[in-house]
Amino acid sequence: MQTPSRDDAYGIDLLIDGLNKAVKPDDVSRITCGVKEILTDLVGRKALRLPDDVAAPRPGTYARRLLHRDRERSYTVVAMIWGPGQHTELHDHAGMWCVECVVQGVLDITQYDMVERGDDRCRFAVQQTVRAGVGDAGCLIPPFEYHAISNPLPDRTSITLHVYGGEMERCTVYLPRAEGWWEPAARQLRYN
Repeated sequence: MQTPSRDDAYGIDLLIDGLNKAVKPDDVSRITCGVKEILTDLVGRKALRLPDDVAAPRPGTYARRLLHRDRERSYTVVAMIWGPGQHTELHDHAGMWCVECVVQGVLDITQYDMVERGDDRCRFAVQQTVRAGVGDAGCLIPPFEYHAISNPLPDRTSITLHVYGGEMERCTVYLPRAEGWWEPAARQLRYN
């Protein structure tokens, strides 16, 4: 009898098999719906967990940990670990689709629309803030990609899985300025 791999023991191979079927050259809306269905099913059935070394929080800021990279189909799976109160700035996904699913805890996701753009600044309108719990998932399809994420829990870690339509190595963050303006700034991203 063959010993299961570490990934088999955690359901990661099952996740990758499902994603490989969903992520095919096709309509982005169909891809993201398929990815969302796979994530919510596996998380809902508790068929997917993360190894302790992946799920450990990082002091000071949230952690990004690469779980899988598929160069042929051009997608990546990233676990993001949110310590109590940790959050992102308002940011975009550099024109890349993404599906995000809560695996543990709770997250607040605030969605924005860009309503005005100047030479070196822009304005946003808050569309909504959603409190997402375990098994909740959402899709970001450009140009509807502006958002901020935070762990509102004061004493517990939250974890999300993000499936990106490529390798998200950079994004633009938006820094608040006077009179409701936001200043864009390029941000390089890395894994921890």
